[in-house]
Formats: sequence, C-alpha cells, structure tokens
Amino acid sequence: MTKKSQKPHVSGRMPVHLPADLTPTYANFALITNSRSEIVIDLAQVMPQIPQARVQARVVMTAFNAKLLLRALNDHMGRFESQHGEIELPKSSTLADQLFTPHSDETEDEGSDEKS
Repeated sequence: MTKKSQKPHVSGRMPVHLPADLTPTYANFALITNSRSEIVIDLAQVMPQIPQARVQARVVMTAFNAKLLLRALNDHMGRFESQHGEIELPKSSTLADQLFTPHSDETEDEGSDEKS
C-alpha cells in the first residue's frame, strides 16, 4: 500500500473553516508586546466612563507571521482608503484620547446629564 503524499498548500488561498458559533469580538485598542521569538497582540475594548481597557482576545504569533499580517493590513487599508477616502490618524497622544475626549466644538449640553 502506498500512502498519498499530501503536499502543503503552496499557491492560492488557504481554505478556512469558520465555525457557525464563532462570536465576533469588537476591539478599539491594541497592546502589542514581543519577546525574541513572538509578537503578542492583546485586543481590548476602551469604553467611555470606564477607566480601564478590557482585553477581549490575545493573539500570539511569530515575528514572521506578524510581518505577513502587517503586509496584509497595509494592502487592505490601501484598498479601503481608495474606495472610501483617506483615514486621518489623530494627532493626540493616544487613540483613546481622540475617541473619548469631548471636542471643543461639541455642544455644552451633552455634559449636562451630571447630577449635583
């Protein structure tokens, strides 16, 4: 009996199975750290009025795969911006400051829900 040799998937797209019960995770904050051999990405939610980000998922990958992910994200962002316009990054110190700090042009009655 001879065994069929299974060749690794070399070209084209990798088949991917998405489980029917897979729950999407929303993240608007990422904390990225690394060791010599791995990149760790903690995906978190930052919510208004809550002083601490809540990590929703942790992704650990090799530096090589992280570089491939970076390339894929750059490609996708280029296509997205060509269709929908350039996304301007905030000039503040953090994205959380930009997302959750009221802007000076907002109306003052938005903050009037405070009770004395």
